[in-house]
Amino acid sequence: MNDLALSLRQARPSDAADLARVYIESWQDTYAGILSHDLLSAMSLKRHTARWQNTIRGGTVLVAEANGPGVIGLASMGAARDHDLGFDGEIYTLYVDPGFLGQGVGTALLHGAFAALKERKFQSGLVWSHARNNACFFYEAMGGLRVAERTTRMAGAPVPEIAFGWKRLAVQPRRIAI
Repeated sequence: MNDLALSLRQARPSDAADLARVYIESWQDTYAGILSHDLLSAMSLKRHTARWQNTIRGGTVLVAEANGPGVIGLASMGAARDHDLGFDGEIYTLYVDPGFLGQGVGTALLHGAFAALKERKFQSGLVWSHARNNACFFYEAMGGLRVAERTTRMAGAPVPEIAFGWKRLAVQPRRIAI
């Protein structure tokens, strides 16, 4: 593992194209063979750049950047959308450039997202993940508990999802016996 000089900051509208790139590359890497090829190949940098510009203007978005490569990760968060699950905050997105997986970027973003939620007076948090996404292992390793399941639809196909929750906004990695 390289020593990555990583910093987190609030996203600016000028970051939108970089966020769109990381988002698209993450989806295409993570969901190849899980979601339809047509859906993944149709992802548009122009459309997602506009979407991220709107998200940055209307919400809390963190950027992870490294000296040299620039933006390598993102997280967006706010109020929980599923009020009946008993969590007040939610991480809507957390994506890391596939070339930087396993280098602590996701952990830094999760810590940063929890800190941003705490600043906004949220006490707890959850994140929804596609049930076949390898990030499920990451969220469990970071102390997230499986708290709910649902099936949504994407491009007409059913998509199983799992919610991971933290009753306190603190990452408490689980010890894994080997």
